[in-house]
Amino acid sequence: MTPHRSLVNAVVALLLAGGVSLCTAAERTAVQSEKHAFNLVTLVEGLDHPWSIAWLPDGRMLVNERAGRMRIVSKDFRLDPQPVEGLPKIVVDGQGGLFDVVLHPDYKDNGWIYISYSGPGPGGHGTELMRAKLDDHRLTDQQVLFRLEPKTGTSQHFGGRIVFDGKGHVFLTLGERGEQARAQRLNDHAGGVIRLNDDGSVPKDNPFVGRKDAKPEKFTYGNRNMQGAALHPTTGELWTHEHGPQGGDEVNVMRAGRNYGWPVITYGANYGTGTKIGEGTQKAGIEPPLYYWVPSIAPSGMAFYEGDKFPNWRGNLLVGALADKMLVRLELNGEKVVKEERMIKGAIGRIRDVRVGPDGFVYLLTDERRGVLARLEPMK
Repeated sequence: MTPHRSLVNAVVALLLAGGVSLCTAAERTAVQSEKHAFNLVTLVEGLDHPWSIAWLPDGRMLVNERAGRMRIVSKDFRLDPQPVEGLPKIVVDGQGGLFDVVLHPDYKDNGWIYISYSGPGPGGHGTELMRAKLDDHRLTDQQVLFRLEPKTGTSQHFGGRIVFDGKGHVFLTLGERGEQARAQRLNDHAGGVIRLNDDGSVPKDNPFVGRKDAKPEKFTYGNRNMQGAALHPTTGELWTHEHGPQGGDEVNVMRAGRNYGWPVITYGANYGTGTKIGEGTQKAGIEPPLYYWVPSIAPSGMAFYEGDKFPNWRGNLLVGALADKMLVRLELNGEKVVKEERMIKGAIGRIRDVRVGPDGFVYLLTDERRGVLARLEPMK
């Protein structure tokens, strides 16, 4: 390394240590959106298909990489080269691998970290939920709370988003594993949301408890592949979005025992041929989508904005998109989308996760072989 380069690195380290966000011109992009002007700033590079991010109370971040590694990022955005040890056995296959990471709402008191991943089992592999505690660079006290049944060998549609409801329950979204009919089967975990107590036990008021023909963990069914989920800040209800096939991506409000239609009704079509799937777009007894996209945007990651850095976005829903590599902002009036804005199209890559940090900034992860952690910073 040249002396000049060493000096530059030293200056950068000093500025970062002081909390200054410093990036090269290539790492900072000015954006004028409809309601805010902001900079898109790359904070961390070199992540391997990062999937999710969570903040520890001390300001450090946990970042899950789909390939089966949990990474630590310091509060001054330095990527620790040492991955966290003690993860469960993870099957990395196609879309499968290590998924979400979420801290328990009472983390400061109990230390529980929840992760979702594709785990092995009879018949293949499928989505699982585990909780553990972090001791330096190792997970300890691991407890597997849920395993999808039955498992199969397909390599797609795992779901994997984790959301707490603030009432002692945890939700986990599940895809139908690329096997359409499973989404309509109550005796199959796949293709819906499951709801558990935070210790992994089944809530007594789950909608299908006591039915011999249904899995008691199921909360909804008829969902294709939900890779975005967030709790509404006012109503406390769970909102999700899911991938359609060729079009027909949906935003839905998850309500107990409801059927969301896949593959009976959909705004999507068969790949390649464009032919109709199921019985159309509406059917009695099945929940229609709150909002849908045709053509598909391939949504992944979702957050309601309630911070103070972007006041004109308060109450908006922010959705990452793998297709067209963009961030979508949805303005809401109750449960109706009244405006859609598409931002940063193609600027940094396929958006896998969207989070609002404790500081009120919007953070993004890109699903790339050399993925990045970036954030939106409002211009003064």
